[in-house]
Amino acid sequence: MKLRADVTAADTEGATVLLDGRSGRYYQLNATGALVLRDLLAGAAPGEIAGRLAATRPVTTERARADVAALLDHLTRAGLVVPA
Repeated sequence: MKLRADVTAADTEGATVLLDGRSGRYYQLNATGALVLRDLLAGAAPGEIAGRLAATRPVTTERARADVAALLDHLTRAGLVVPA
């Protein structure tokens, strides 16, 4: 995955903000969402990310998979990320 060409990401204290340059809309990801996005952009598979989350956070693998899938779906439907 990669950010669409006109989407800008900026890290803030404990979060990441995405600016959609086409619409002017801002999106804020909490620390976990920012971690998931960074891993997706680095080429990690959603299942791999979910496994790492389950190993380092108080969440089951199933819940982590569902959360990663939901975030990826939201980012994709919002047009913020596209296939690399």
